[in-house]
Parts: sequence; structure tokens; C-alpha cells
Amino acid sequence: MIEAIKLTKIYNAGNQEVIALNEISLKINAGEFVSVMGPSGSGKSTFMTILGCLDKPTRGQLLIDDTDISKLDEKSLSKIRNKKIGFVFQSFNLLNDMTALENVALPLFYARVKKEERMKRAKESLARVCLENRMNHTPLELSGGQQQRVSIARALVTNPALILADEPTGALDTKTSYEIMKLLDDLNKEKTTIVIITHEPDIANCTKRIIWLRDGKITKDQNNESKIDDILLSMQTGQDFS
Repeated sequence: MIEAIKLTKIYNAGNQEVIALNEISLKINAGEFVSVMGPSGSGKSTFMTILGCLDKPTRGQLLIDDTDISKLDEKSLSKIRNKKIGFVFQSFNLLNDMTALENVALPLFYARVKKEERMKRAKESLARVCLENRMNHTPLELSGGQQQRVSIARALVTNPALILADEPTGALDTKTSYEIMKLLDDLNKEKTTIVIITHEPDIANCTKRIIWLRDGKITKDQNNESKIDDILLSMQTGQDFS
């Protein structure tokens, strides 16, 4: 589904070049649940920006379903974003003057889907994240965890093949963070491909593959046994888990 081939991104900072990504090569297959980890400046946010078709590499290739995004214009990149990718952000990015239902339906409005169909699909998407009873509440009337569930429902409403989550638990407490990771794990079991960006090892441990970046290069890439079910069980029983 996704293949990076010597993916390189260079930024100009005054008279200096900053290499954010340095010839990264990897594959992410359909249905995977992957975390990309690394400290600040490692290149993980740049990687997500390119993977989300929000930017193009300086050199190398990024193939999404065999389409090389480095060769596309902005209009074509926008089509891929709208049809294939759902985004989840740390700060939720919800509109406070809209209800949860209206926020979730918004991508369908821009896709020119008729109102009746928009509302139907938005309700179904909210039901998938167990928020059908809060659909008429605004973001300010919801907890942080509920707001993130709304943003996940918004990401799901276009039926994307890929969900990109940028620090999806960064603004949440520990218990809520694991609940969000459990939700993402459940969505992955429905064959949705999910890639999250995180700097938290315990959050990465909830995914099934971990890719470590440092100084724009992959330092480690390995499969992982998700521990989310054990973590939630330990929290319910009061037992330590490590």
C-alpha cells in the first residue's frame, strides 16, 4: 500500500540545508498498525506530512497504492488526501460552534455529498466510536477523550484506506490515552491501516510495529506484540503492568 524509496526531504534554513529525512526506505502494507517514534527533530513529523500528501519529498519516491506522489500536482494530492487518508490530530482541530455531528460531516460537505447522506454517514461514524448519544453536543461540552473520538469519527467518515494520527494521545490523561489506543486497535482489527506519530514508548507499545527515527534515518524497524489489552486489564484490576 505504502512504499518509501530513498525518501529525502531537505529544508533551507538561511544559508544552511537541514536534512529532515535522509534516504528512508520502507513498506507499510494494507491493514498494518504502525507507530513512528523518535525525539524532537528526528524527522517523524516531516515523514507524516509527506505520507499525508501535505508536502512532497526533495528526492526519492513515496508510492501510495503504486502512485508516486512526488510526481503529482497539488490538485491531485488533494484528491488522494480526500479519498484515501483520514487525519487525527493532537489538538483535535474541531470547530467549537458546530456539534459533534456537524464536525464529523464536514469532510463530506467539501466532497459535495448531499446533506441527507452526510448526516447518515456522520451518525454511523459516531456510532463506531461509541458517541452516538453525544452527537448534538459541541466540543466545549465534551471531555478531551470524547473530542478525540469525534476527530477519529471525522477521519473515518470518508471511509479512508489509511488513518494518520499525529500524537493522538498528547493532550490526554493516561487512562484516556489508552482508551483511545484501544479504539484505534479495534479499528485496525476491521482492516483499517493506521500510522501514528508518537514520542511515548508506552503508546508505541500499543501498536503492532514500531519504526524508530533519529536524525532523519530509520534506526530500528520491528514487529511488536500490542500490549493494549493487558494494559487496560491491569488498570481495571489495579495490578502493575510493565
